Amino acid sequence: MNVLNYMQSFFADGSHWHGYDGIPQRVWEHLQYSAAALAIAAAIGLPVGLITGHTGRGGNALAFVAAGARALPTFGLLVLMFVWLGLGILPVMIPLVVLAVPPVLITTYEAVRNVDPSPVDAARGMGMAEGRILLQVEVPAALPLILSGLRSAAIQIVSTATIAAYVSLGGVGRYIVDGLYQRNYEKVVGGATLTATLALLVLVLFWAVSRVAVSPGVRRRRAV
Repeated sequence: MNVLNYMQSFFADGSHWHGYDGIPQRVWEHLQYSAAALAIAAAIGLPVGLITGHTGRGGNALAFVAAGARALPTFGLLVLMFVWLGLGILPVMIPLVVLAVPPVLITTYEAVRNVDPSPVDAARGMGMAEGRILLQVEVPAALPLILSGLRSAAIQIVSTATIAAYVSLGGVGRYIVDGLYQRNYEKVVGGATLTATLALLVLVLFWAVSRVAVSPGVRRRRAV
């Protein structure tokens, strides 16, 4: 049986569409883990990236921290957190947040640093406070690149949140882990397909957000 047949058999099985192990429930769990991890990563990475990008200080330190975080193996960190903290959501959140912070942090920093200095200088010349310059001048111009960092982090989280199943939590990774244990390759392929589909939906979601949030003038300048 090839992969397409496995996929068809998995999604055609009515038992996979209801109950605690049904697709809607597992997808909902996966989205909860992913949204929580992205929110925490954004709460850490966005303010730090915005402030350091605006002031121009700390760029080397950010690069060092991001490189160190990217070097950490996500699954190895999960195992370490599980041994240290035991069962629960926290051992899953920590590696997912560590995975997601670097793209948010570095991209936000670079986005603000690369804003055209002319409107920033003009705003300073008009006597605007630094906080207003950051929020009203730099952030709107940097928003496309900031969103790209959040999009990258979200895709990485959604693709990696399957690790929650390794510490007895849910999500679509449950199908992959249970399917490998049971040698049920329909489940394995189904779980992998759901993961890939969720990642593609994240791309569509961020495309829609960028169309609404980014001003047409900024989009046109980036297209030139």
